[in-house]
Amino acid sequence: MTDSRPLRQFLDLMASSGISHLPKVTLPKPAAAPGKLLANRLKGAAPPTRQPSLSKPGSQTRLMSPDRLTPNSAQQPDVMETTRSLLEQTFHTAEQKAEGLSRLAESVAACKRCTELAETRRQTVFGVGNADADIMFIGEAPGADEDRQGEPFVGAAGKLMDKIIAACGLKREEIYICNILRCRPPGNRNPHPQEAANCREFLDGQIRIVAPKHIICWGTVAAQNLLGETRPVGRLRGQFLQHGEAKVMCTYHPSYLLRNASAKKLVWEDMKFFMNDLGIDLG
Repeated sequence: MTDSRPLRQFLDLMASSGISHLPKVTLPKPAAAPGKLLANRLKGAAPPTRQPSLSKPGSQTRLMSPDRLTPNSAQQPDVMETTRSLLEQTFHTAEQKAEGLSRLAESVAACKRCTELAETRRQTVFGVGNADADIMFIGEAPGADEDRQGEPFVGAAGKLMDKIIAACGLKREEIYICNILRCRPPGNRNPHPQEAANCREFLDGQIRIVAPKHIICWGTVAAQNLLGETRPVGRLRGQFLQHGEAKVMCTYHPSYLLRNASAKKLVWEDMKFFMNDLGIDLG
């Protein structure tokens, strides 16, 4: 209602006719003219508040592609009964640990959760090394050489890792080595978060059985998936993090060093930092 004068005249007429019991009517105030509202705003008056809309008409939910998901956004599948029983056991001797890893490897070989990986792999790449190791290396996924030989870190990056191990005064057979994935992604692409989630129980099983005191994550993929991190490896290196009972150090993947030779110095600094925690001074 923009003009209240007719209503006022009508009420006055009713009152003059002797009708005294009239309902109380509150007349609305006329809306401010656009020019006046603008003037108030220029003088510093607060503009009318508007409640935020919870949804926009016509808006759609955007589905992220598998490679854009984060580790925390992937759906964790139910743990296989074989893995569950292994995770509930206690392994005291190297023989018991080797047997547990062998049983877990059988479950991995039969796994087809990741349809694309199961259809393109030659074989699964479980893990290798000392079942009772104090040190565990974790990479991201098998490459072509690993897929062909069934062992992690045997290609060019693996040969560079062997040199790093030797420079630290260690032996490859003293260490337990595995990956985030146990199947090669086509074209050596990075693992999708859902693939890592599908394979996570096997990694947890390997860590549970071997029970290492120290873990080295080689590369961002390994570090982020093991630790649930979002920071890149460059932000995680130079410190010890914790996963269960194990102290975790993160450094660059050997394949990165093959493309960026200048980063070798950084990895060597990381290894000296790591070995110093073991009581060994590499100078």
